[in-house]
Amino acid sequence: MNLKIIDTHAHYDDNAFDDDRYELLSSILSESVDSIITIGTSIEKSRFSVEITEKFDRVYAAVGIHPEDCENIPDDYIELLKEMSGNKKVVAIGEIGLDYHYDGYNKDIQIKIFREQLELAEELNLPVIIHSRDATQDTMEILREYKPKGVMHCFSGSAETAREIIALGMMISFTGVLTFKNSRRAVEACAAVPMERLMLETDCPYMAPIPHRGKRNNSSYTVHTAEKVAEIKGLTTEEVISICNKNAISFFNLKN
Repeated sequence: MNLKIIDTHAHYDDNAFDDDRYELLSSILSESVDSIITIGTSIEKSRFSVEITEKFDRVYAAVGIHPEDCENIPDDYIELLKEMSGNKKVVAIGEIGLDYHYDGYNKDIQIKIFREQLELAEELNLPVIIHSRDATQDTMEILREYKPKGVMHCFSGSAETAREIIALGMMISFTGVLTFKNSRRAVEACAAVPMERLMLETDCPYMAPIPHRGKRNNSSYTVHTAEKVAEIKGLTTEEVISICNKNAISFFNLKN
């Protein structure tokens, strides 16, 4: 297959890539990957994500505070994110959102930081990358209020929730979870998402698809998710990649 793929959500700042980060990126970008968006989750990781983009023409960054990183942030974090967003390689605010999965989370702080970053994105006219885990009700309530230009990343919710996200004018992206044998809900949701609202991602180094499950994920594995989408949609893998690439270019305003 000659068509290269766009990975709209990766974490190349992660320690899992410390030994071979730049060699790996050079290799996959020369072979099977067109572009990558590497995602910040804290001030420090957002800065590092921007640094990574400086080494590669087709690597972009998103900057933001992940809900799990909300409680130890500097008071001027919005100004710091705004400053980073001035870099031409920063294409989104993210990943931001709510995560009630682990005990001890602070719901009020998460909601406050989520709202503030949605307002920042609106001010800067940037799209947002939304993370939501075990927090669907609160996430959807806030999204109904703000109606951002956004993508719900790593989607594994219900088809009903997917349809509501689409009704808000947002995008949905799927990871390798779609290929797992126990992914019935994600498959049903994917079937409910029109192709013009769908994007592909790895969330690497996590969520490696079959046949690489359990290994360190990387952007070249996005093709396996594309193959699963093609199976669900009754399209060829090339058609899925072409459509999802166009969606990503338009949504993130990538140079092409």
